Amino acid sequence: MKLLLHICCAPCSVYCIDALRSEGVEPTGFWYNPNIHPYQEYRARRDALADYAASIALPLCGEDEYGLRPFVRAVAEDIDHRCAYCYQVRMDRTAQYAAEHGFTHFATTLLVSPYQNHEGIRAAGERSAEKWGVEYLYRDFSPGFRAGQAKARELGLYMQKYCGCVFSEEDRYAKQIRRDRENYRQRYM
Repeated sequence: MKLLLHICCAPCSVYCIDALRSEGVEPTGFWYNPNIHPYQEYRARRDALADYAASIALPLCGEDEYGLRPFVRAVAEDIDHRCAYCYQVRMDRTAQYAAEHGFTHFATTLLVSPYQNHEGIRAAGERSAEKWGVEYLYRDFSPGFRAGQAKARELGLYMQKYCGCVFSEEDRYAKQIRRDRENYRQRYM
């Protein structure tokens, strides 16, 4: 098997790469995440992955596309369902790259997170596999999420605080935003 592994970030890749290597599968990492915003966050995740890949001798390829405007255009009319677009665009580009570069399979580190919609990711991967004629390797890596995160911390990897898009950052602060708004109203209105 020649596997192209879509990687969303270094911390999420830790367990996935270890698990695959323990099975005798040597993946090639693929960076394509035009959903990550703002640019400083995008750059921090990209650079952390590049450093980690080098440290574990993981071949890494991909596309360095900071895609704020295309992402926002694509999700603006339905922000609450943005994840489906996000999964599909990344799985499509991964499958396309795999097909164009002789990979037999592709997978994603998104499946390590218990916070992601695994069925949505799986469906996106399967559609992309059919479209591009390359096999989608579904793996539920989530049982190793905590162990992978702990190892990432031990290694000093950059640990992000939200999924990636600016709307997921807003979700992260939703309770605080409500509290701050209420406090503001009580004090000034």
